[in-house]
Amino acid sequence: MSTRSIHVFPAVNDLAAFFADLLSKEMARLKTGEFFSLALSGGSTPKAVFEYLSQHKQHIPWQRLQLFWGDERCVPPEHPESNYNMVQNSLLRHISIPSGHIFRIKGEAEPQAESVRYAETIVEKIPSVNKVPRFDLVMLGMGEDGHTASLFPGNINVGGSQSLFEVATHPVSGQRRITATLELINNAKTIVFLVTGQSKAEMLSRILEKKEGWERYPASMVKANHGKVLWLTDNAAASKLKI
Repeated sequence: MSTRSIHVFPAVNDLAAFFADLLSKEMARLKTGEFFSLALSGGSTPKAVFEYLSQHKQHIPWQRLQLFWGDERCVPPEHPESNYNMVQNSLLRHISIPSGHIFRIKGEAEPQAESVRYAETIVEKIPSVNKVPRFDLVMLGMGEDGHTASLFPGNINVGGSQSLFEVATHPVSGQRRITATLELINNAKTIVFLVTGQSKAEMLSRILEKKEGWERYPASMVKANHGKVLWLTDNAAASKLKI
């Protein structure tokens, strides 16, 4: 059984503080010898969250965290469009986390082979529930077009794949991406959407209030099978919600 909750904040910094507190409380439940698996997202709002975490790092037991990525652009790790590069600059360089706990998607590798390799890494490192690895927490963003991770509208064959990772193509730029599928995302214990800005208001309202056509957007297909989904938004993104 899954649950959904919506949290609206006056500013991104308040949203980031809530996420940091959530992560700290979730990790406090770890038993001796256990690690917490966190799948990261790219985007401006996650970046703000990472910057907040880097400034309040004393609240997180970094030694017990294992970091993965939900998607990656097919570019080298030093490329300005790399999700790994963004996390490296906004968070990793500021904290003490074992290098062996950082599992990046190799955007510079051949995409199809890398999607298979990364899926194998996930299977090896993360305990499975119902024969699918179960992340403790998955961070997601949402685009103005309703995409999430690198699952784009009209590319449902990728999102609905029974593989854990697939190669996707951005519908406008043609850039190739490696992305987690719904098979993996929806098995997580906790899924957190980070959605801010006025430009997201229309799509957020359409998906959360199930307006006409809402079910064709990838973000609407995220439903924790046996966990919870939290939508964290600011006032601007939530401006068209009837809550």
